Amino acid sequence: MKTVKVLGTGCANCKTTVALIEDVARAKSIPVTVEKVEDIRQIMGYGVMSTPGVVVDGKVVHAGGIPARERIEQWLSQ
Repeated sequence: MKTVKVLGTGCANCKTTVALIEDVARAKSIPVTVEKVEDIRQIMGYGVMSTPGVVVDGKVVHAGGIPARERIEQWLSQ
């Protein structure tokens, strides 16, 4: 099971990113746990300066803007 954290303070892009990740995981039948991290200190701890940020299994894979569906599919299938 993949563990995904979406880093952001609750903006519309962050919420869209969470929904998109959940949608891709459901469509591909990939078990995933999605956690929303809104604490600024935790976000900064990952070195992310622009949100939304995405962390997959402890590794930052994206920062700033809504990620493309194809990129999410790659992250989840690795």
